[in-house]
Amino acid sequence: MTTAEHEYDVIVLGAGSTGENVADIAVRGGLSAVLVESELVGGECSYWACMPSKALLRGSEALAQARAVAGAAAAVTGEQDVAATLDRRDGFTSHWDDAGQAEWVEGAGIGLVRGHGRLAGEKRVVVAQADGSELTLTARHAVAVCTGSRAAVPGVEGLADVQPWTPREATSAKEAPRRLLVVGGGYVGCEMATAWQQLGSSVTLLQHGDRLLPHLEPAAGEAVEASLRALGVDVQLGTGVRSARREGDEVVLTCDSGDEVRGDEVLVATGRAANTDEIGLDAVGLEPGGYLDVDESLQVPGLPWLYGVGDVNGRAQLTHMGKYQARQAGAAIVARARGEQVDLSDWSPFVATADRRATPSVVFTDPQVAAVGLTAAQAADAGLPHRVIEYPIGSVAGASVFADGYTGTAIAVVDTEREVLLGVTFVGAGVAELLHSATIAVVAEVPISRLWHAVPSYPTISEIWLRLLETYRG
Repeated sequence: MTTAEHEYDVIVLGAGSTGENVADIAVRGGLSAVLVESELVGGECSYWACMPSKALLRGSEALAQARAVAGAAAAVTGEQDVAATLDRRDGFTSHWDDAGQAEWVEGAGIGLVRGHGRLAGEKRVVVAQADGSELTLTARHAVAVCTGSRAAVPGVEGLADVQPWTPREATSAKEAPRRLLVVGGGYVGCEMATAWQQLGSSVTLLQHGDRLLPHLEPAAGEAVEASLRALGVDVQLGTGVRSARREGDEVVLTCDSGDEVRGDEVLVATGRAANTDEIGLDAVGLEPGGYLDVDESLQVPGLPWLYGVGDVNGRAQLTHMGKYQARQAGAAIVARARGEQVDLSDWSPFVATADRRATPSVVFTDPQVAAVGLTAAQAADAGLPHRVIEYPIGSVAGASVFADGYTGTAIAVVDTEREVLLGVTFVGAGVAELLHSATIAVVAEVPISRLWHAVPSYPTISEIWLRLLETYRG
């Protein structure tokens, strides 16, 4: 085994979208930076999450939208070409080849070291490379841990032994299984149940709780449940899994009730775990395996040179929020390297507050669910004075043009003392593109009196804003 040493201003563990952005901000700020990656440069989003999952869903969505418009519907004379859809998905992942991403890294002036990195003391990282050699990296200013998260497989008897799909297998499968069992009714479970049912699988979705998408407004889960059932998905609520086994090519799940369900594959979509087990946290006095505790600048308390950015801190496990945190952490690293004081107050350019105040998210089911800020239940739990406003999106002229018989719901949670929006949820076809307007309104705490003068164009679905404000005013 040979060992070499190199020094950079910033070392970034993990070359996913979060790590890439930390390194890019550091380099743009005049620092040198290196990415350490043991898998594909570009990370989970590029190859196993956001991009391939949305590519799997988009064809079915486009067909549904065409079929919802008289005249256009007559042109839809066949079914989706599944093989072509999978080929298109493969194109979005660059066929799981990261050469293009690595080229971007080089062009951005960022170093790249391939191998498994682990902390080896203050500002030191040792990288085990594929050829058996070790490379020691030293940071002049900061080490950013951007190792992300992985699918968590619950400790159900026999489940690990049946070789379940995680979201990685669900988004990269080369063909639709004849029967797919999905355990978990959150974002991933609902999206993948939607995708594979429409691509030819017979899907059974098992949700332990009494509704799908339990962290969103109840209307969202109810609409997605109704849609999945209409597609032919067997949705079983209040159904926990007691054990799993394989009988030949079949996966057999035994439910808490004693009933059994059978399939050819089982997708476990029940949550995430931090990728911190084997990155040397114990070498710097931290406990391996858990999420990193960080302050608002993403700095680990007590270790001013160490940052935990993105999924690894467990605050908001979404690609766009990881990138946001990366921009904030990168700016803080650059400022501190220059000897500048980093302000940790609310609207500072060096701190991450959006994931505390107003995290936007979209569930790309049919209907889509787009939400930001607090739900009514969360506002009540926080003891905030609030009023809930609902309006049927299908009653807006722009929605009736968008699709015949459009159905959907807009829900706004208004702080009745300050008269600002606490949260907004849209449920319906194409509502993802409405979300950023809501995010701006919630983050900026735009008073209702000012929103009244933000006039939506006619006839667009955005006119739902006018109807919500009119309903609030009474």
